[in-house]
Amino acid sequence: MKPDHKPINSIACVGEAMIELTPLSKNNAAMNVAGDVFNTAVYLRRLLPNCPLDFVTALGDDQASDMILEAARSHELGTSNIERRPGMSPGLYMISTDEQGERSFSYWRSASAARTLFIAPGTVPLATLNAYDLVYLSGITLAVLSEAAREDLLDWTEQYRKSGGLIAFDSNYRPTLWRDRRQAQRATECMWRQCDIALPSVDDEMALFGDATEADVVKRLHGFGATLGTLKRGARGPLSLDGSGELQILGPAPCVVDTTAAGDSFNAGFLAGIIAGKGTVDAMQQGHDLAGHVIGHRGAIMPKD
Repeated sequence: MKPDHKPINSIACVGEAMIELTPLSKNNAAMNVAGDVFNTAVYLRRLLPNCPLDFVTALGDDQASDMILEAARSHELGTSNIERRPGMSPGLYMISTDEQGERSFSYWRSASAARTLFIAPGTVPLATLNAYDLVYLSGITLAVLSEAAREDLLDWTEQYRKSGGLIAFDSNYRPTLWRDRRQAQRATECMWRQCDIALPSVDDEMALFGDATEADVVKRLHGFGATLGTLKRGARGPLSLDGSGELQILGPAPCVVDTTAAGDSFNAGFLAGIIAGKGTVDAMQQGHDLAGHVIGHRGAIMPKD
């Protein structure tokens, strides 16, 4: 982070929350609320109970939107900057897992209310984010925004950082959400150049930018200026971007039931560590430990206890 950054006393997590369906049997499924940034916000709240943390999104005015709003409140997330759009609904997705617990998703989100965030006549303008010390968002956040709102957000980040604000970013590349790969590359590169805490995944970065090796990924990120953060590498463990090294994975591998939210929960653990003043390796350990617990449960959000 910038050496002169102000203390982090408030956090905004900006993104999309959806209805999550987890099949329990052929004709039965559990219904929950999840989404990449939402998941990170929930776990951050558990790790930083005394730090004001708001989830920022747009919902509709239907029962599914009510369910998401109530879920955010039940997880003790601030909801004052969740706007409601009349006549609209949130997105929905269903999880499928293979015998190794590796997940895949089916999505229904093309008309999600989150796509209207930061668009007039909304009640949550982009300038609302100026009130927070740290703003966390992802590539999915960028992808679901309208092109105009995305460009405004990318322009806003520079001035926000000049005023002392901090940006944390996870590229979380989902090709089907973008018009084309070039559009995704441009927006993601802009965020890597502007962010203070980088949370990339090696698979996403190689898929988006065509890097041949892990070393190429790190070299490119450093070229963008992303030098504080960690490169997520799945079961191999994270690699620091500041030269601290890689995490030494000790003990048996965790029992994998469902890898949903593995990266999201890691991000929460890592960010909470950095905010608390831990070094990069200790923060990586905290993220890795949390993700190991999360993948032992079905769905994105494991029980609080």
